[in-house]
Amino acid sequence: MTASAWFVYIVRCADHTLYTGITTDVERRLAEHNGESGLGARYTRSRRPVALAYVEPAGSRAEAARREAAIKLLDRARKLALCMPSHST
Repeated sequence: MTASAWFVYIVRCADHTLYTGITTDVERRLAEHNGESGLGARYTRSRRPVALAYVEPAGSRAEAARREAAIKLLDRARKLALCMPSHST
């Protein structure tokens, strides 16, 4: 994965909830969500460990943010369908 590209990702938390976000470095962000630097979203801090469930590339930060917003509007069943192995990149 290149540093200049943006990605939309979904992680599955220890309590089986889903968290969606955007980043330029998926591995670093996953490590942050799991507490390896004191960073990470407030939502995931109390739901560790988290595991990467889905990732898709985006052409720009704006595109990634729009896609993140669209995914957040989906119901849980549709988010889980995105996370199926045949849909991940």
